[in-house]
This record gives sequence, C-alpha cells and structure tokens, in this order.
Amino acid sequence: MLPLSKEEILMTFVASCVETVAEKLNIPSKEILNRMINVNLIDGYILPCYEVLHSESRENITQDIINCLLNWENLKK
Repeated sequence: MLPLSKEEILMTFVASCVETVAEKLNIPSKEILNRMINVNLIDGYILPCYEVLHSESRENITQDIINCLLNWENLKK
C-alpha cells in the first residue's frame, strides 16, 4: 500500500471535520460543507491550523469548529 500524500491526509481530515460537525449538529454534511465554504472556514482555519487541531481530541476539534463556524457566520451577517 502506498503512503498517503500530505494533501490526501489534509483532505481526509477536512472530510472528517465536516462529518463530525454535521453529526453533532444533526445537519446534513453537504449543508455543513456549504456553510464552511461560505465563511472560508476550511482554507481560513481548518487547513492552516491542521497541526494544532489534529493533535486535539475529536470532541474538542468538533466543538472548536462548531464555535468557529457560528462565530464566523455571525460576523458575516
């Protein structure tokens, strides 16, 4: 089996973030992805902070991203 590239690892992490946030909020993952894209959460927070985020527990990551998403959406209003 070939090792994953850095890009594949990052995209897998982003996908898992979308899925866990969607599950926690009981909202379809496609809606969460669109909301994250709308406020630039993936490129503006998740990817640049990957090194710090991925060292946290899944529960902490999920709650942190939910808080960030809601805050960034409120700032965009």
